[in-house]
Amino acid sequence: MCNPKMTYRAVTQGSSMSTTSSSATRSPINRAMLCCGFSAFALLYCVQPLMPEMVRQFGVTPAQASWPLSVTTVAMAFALLASGALADRFGRKQLMCAALVGAALLALLSALAQDFVQLLALRALLGVALGCVPAVAMAYLNDEIAPATLGHSMGMYIAGTALGGTVGRVLAVLVTDLASWRWALALMGAAGLVAAWEFQRSLPGDRKCTVERAVKPSGWRDVARGGEAHLHDAGLRTLYLIGFLVMGVFVSLYNYVSFRLLGAPFELGQGLVGMCSLLYLSGMFSAVWAGKLADRLGRRNVLWAVTAAMLVGLLLTLAEKLIVIVVGMALFTASFFAVHAVVSSWVARRARGSRAMAGALYLFFYYAGAAGIGSLAGTLWSAARWHGVVALLALALGLALVLAWRLRGLAPLALAPASA
Repeated sequence: MCNPKMTYRAVTQGSSMSTTSSSATRSPINRAMLCCGFSAFALLYCVQPLMPEMVRQFGVTPAQASWPLSVTTVAMAFALLASGALADRFGRKQLMCAALVGAALLALLSALAQDFVQLLALRALLGVALGCVPAVAMAYLNDEIAPATLGHSMGMYIAGTALGGTVGRVLAVLVTDLASWRWALALMGAAGLVAAWEFQRSLPGDRKCTVERAVKPSGWRDVARGGEAHLHDAGLRTLYLIGFLVMGVFVSLYNYVSFRLLGAPFELGQGLVGMCSLLYLSGMFSAVWAGKLADRLGRRNVLWAVTAAMLVGLLLTLAEKLIVIVVGMALFTASFFAVHAVVSSWVARRARGSRAMAGALYLFFYYAGAAGIGSLAGTLWSAARWHGVVALLALALGLALVLAWRLRGLAPLALAPASA
């Protein structure tokens, strides 16, 4: 914990906590972050394929059946804004450990929900817990990992989220078919506890944060001022907007491509359409690859290229041949996770003051894009079907590409040449 009462001796004697550069120390950190990302996103998205089961079990409408995911996402987005202050006050590792354990226990309790209202309440609390993970993880990596390898480590965390999102969806469907949705949620909760244990065991304490808190513990006002400063930085504002756009596009495609594949001329079964979630696994590799490439070539030289690849993948889904659509979705998905990895590490490197708050703001806009663009895409689907959806998403991605290209000329912050 970043204890404000700890001794000043290590600081006054000139001792400094340097960032980690040795592979022997990076490996446990990367393993912990892989577990962290896996658990958070498996617990978040495991209810998405269970919506038809919710209709049968609780007698709700299909729209209401989406609420277990929606309330979790909304609660998570707002909790993100408080996570930076909590992390700066209590310590990043401690907060993340408590959040992962709490989320896993709430998933177990969700399996015992007696009615739909109880389930929604538990999922909302689970979202609050998960909101204390992503931005704090980004801040931890920025302070504990050397700049030259930050992109790789951030990519490992993003890879964990891709794996968790895939396993959470697929395993929930399989277990529900074999037993029930309650067993599916219970299994995910148990897996979350195992991941939390490995995370706690592998992750070193946040050393740099501890020294900084010994010198000057920050309060809520300090963190709020830090958040305001982040929003005044043109580079961070642009990165936040890119996150808003690409996440909105990503969620919208997966929300509505299933309707296209279920209908004519493809008329695939629900099971085959559900297997599209396996394309998320490509993100495990693309996130790590993009992180390494950004470390070597610079984030400004990689971001626009992977954003352009995402746009190409989107346009391929306009084809009338199923194999071309699947290839387009694979390219689109892999590119999205690459964009997310590069932007996440860039936000962490560029932020000054509360880096946890900088990450929280990025992720707040990130999830806001999913809600905003996702809703608008639904309107376009009703009006113009798939071509209308792709037109909207291509416009959003085109704007993201322009912003990414303009970032090539962004001036690095003073005293931080690696930050941009």
